[in-house]
Amino acid sequence: MTDWATIANMATAGGTLVLAAATFASIRSADRAARSAERSLLQGLRPVLVPSRFEDRTEKIVWIDEHHVRLPGGHGYAALVDDAIYLAISVRNVGAGLAVLQAWDPLPRRKNAAEPHAPAETFRLHTRDLYIAPGDVGYWQGALRDDGEEIHKEIYDAIKQRHAFGLDLLYSDHEGGQRTITRFSVAPRGDGDWWFPTVSRHWNLDRPDPR
Repeated sequence: MTDWATIANMATAGGTLVLAAATFASIRSADRAARSAERSLLQGLRPVLVPSRFEDRTEKIVWIDEHHVRLPGGHGYAALVDDAIYLAISVRNVGAGLAVLQAWDPLPRRKNAAEPHAPAETFRLHTRDLYIAPGDVGYWQGALRDDGEEIHKEIYDAIKQRHAFGLDLLYSDHEGGQRTITRFSVAPRGDGDWWFPTVSRHWNLDRPDPR
């Protein structure tokens, strides 16, 4: 004798199982679509800084104490004036988003890409934010004025002796996310205040590293 109640229960259970599987697949698909849309949005906001090119425009830079310089494209600047050390690098934003330069860490020698950066919270904050538009040229600037600091002495000696030194630069997108540290090396050019900047590595602080 056919047990219609059992068959109905089995059919209901099977239908529920099929519905659950379809719902799970739909949720996974929607989740993948959401993650893909988020990645696309973040890529549209992401800045990436590298040294500018020689043919890029010259930037006029003024420090808070009114020291100033005209910085050509593709160049860095390192000058010793009394006890102050003035530093600058011409940079280009090759990313798709606005770059907000936030803090920096001077390095007394050229460090390779395998050497880790210092904790971001120990970086020196800029007295003002510097903004570099996507696909455009701008500059980074900094100064060391406290000759009682060990790093002041080390950078002073590197410039005086014409030795390469470094700089780790912390920046983000315009919402303060996607924080990146880019390591610049600065090598002397001739005997003047002009130097050559290069990049050896980018670190991502808020997402997986690119390597």
